[in-house]
Amino acid sequence: MDSDPTPRESNALVDETAAAIRARIMSGEIPIGAQLRQADLAATLGVSRTPIREALRQLQAGGLIEVLPRRGAVVRVPAPWEVREAYEVRAELEGLACVRAVGEITSEQLDELRRTNDVLREGPPANGQPVSPTTVANDRFHTLIHEIAGNERLARTIRDINDAFPRNVSALVLQDNPRLRANNLAQHERIVEALAANDAEFARKEMRDHVIAAGEALARWYERRSQTVFRG
Repeated sequence: MDSDPTPRESNALVDETAAAIRARIMSGEIPIGAQLRQADLAATLGVSRTPIREALRQLQAGGLIEVLPRRGAVVRVPAPWEVREAYEVRAELEGLACVRAVGEITSEQLDELRRTNDVLREGPPANGQPVSPTTVANDRFHTLIHEIAGNERLARTIRDINDAFPRNVSALVLQDNPRLRANNLAQHERIVEALAANDAEFARKEMRDHVIAAGEALARWYERRSQTVFRG
């Protein structure tokens, strides 16, 4: 007969369950404003309601979901001011990552950054993939610079900020706005130019401006969306 799970095993299951739910939210499979029904999640993930309940509490503490009267747990719609504040901090951190990357980046790594920009230049695919090649390329552009910067605490703090907001929303913001996509690509190209020239201040400024612009576009999207998502 199987024994009851140990506290360590139970905690691991809760963490795994929270990670699985988070992944579905971040990809947009569970959209913002959607209800998170414990029975449905338990059936989908193949676990009992107990780890689901604890996982939802974990995600609520992290700010990704909230509990509303008469609706229960739902994917939280971030307030625009929260997005702007978070991206203001992220802009400074990503600028610092660029400064640290100057003098460390290799020609091979510069080529990889340029290849990610080639993918972005192609634009989003028409088949509506859950995680598009452009999203993967954009993420790689930033994470590669974080890796070159060589400061794990810095990279982890940036990841924590990014994980506060569903990743698919950033893709939606760019998806139907060719002008915004073109500006995003041009900003990436200037960042590469600055890194190639070993110009730390230019790299910092271009990255900071890039992240601030992305945050403003995201905040405006949430401003429009928050008016249409059913809240109670």
